[in-house]
Amino acid sequence: MNRTFLLLLFSYVLVLTGCAQQEKTPAQPDYDQTKKMVVDILKTDEGKKAIQEVMGDEKIKQQLVINQEVVKKTIEETLTSEKGKAFWKKAFEDPKFAQNFAKSMQEEHEKLLKALMKDPEYQAMVIEIMQNPEMKKLIQTEMKNKDFRAHLQKVITETFSSPLFKAKIEDILIKAAEEMQGGKKSSDQEESSDEQTT
Repeated sequence: MNRTFLLLLFSYVLVLTGCAQQEKTPAQPDYDQTKKMVVDILKTDEGKKAIQEVMGDEKIKQQLVINQEVVKKTIEETLTSEKGKAFWKKAFEDPKFAQNFAKSMQEEHEKLLKALMKDPEYQAMVIEIMQNPEMKKLIQTEMKNKDFRAHLQKVITETFSSPLFKAKIEDILIKAAEEMQGGKKSSDQEESSDEQTT
């Protein structure tokens, strides 16, 4: 009886497990679904905050620092390639781009020139070049050159007709007139006070 009871129990368990609804294992999400889910998570405020926290970590910052040699080499290769040269040539034909580029570099150029002017070695080189008899002769010849004089005259004319130059001259003249009137008033006051005391 024990045996039949165990056999019945065993068969009953087998039938129950066989007939029971099997849980389906979830299918692996495909790449597109995973990508969409990650993008959605990153767009949330919590996702943005998590990224900011990760980017604020010093270890991550150190790992994200770009190798300067790689960047330098890439820039050099890009700028010196034929496509790079063509790009820069075309870009500098646009006056607005050229002006903005020059303005962005102006401060660095000024710093470089000021540093060079203070450098004794650079000063000695400039003095040596200027004292060179051939250089003196070249400068004198160029200054006597008709083309140079015409160019100089054109530059001076353009400078005088520039609205910026005119505005600066007006400011200087107004300040000078105010100073003269201020000085004249004070001398008039001194004279009138001298007359009253005598």
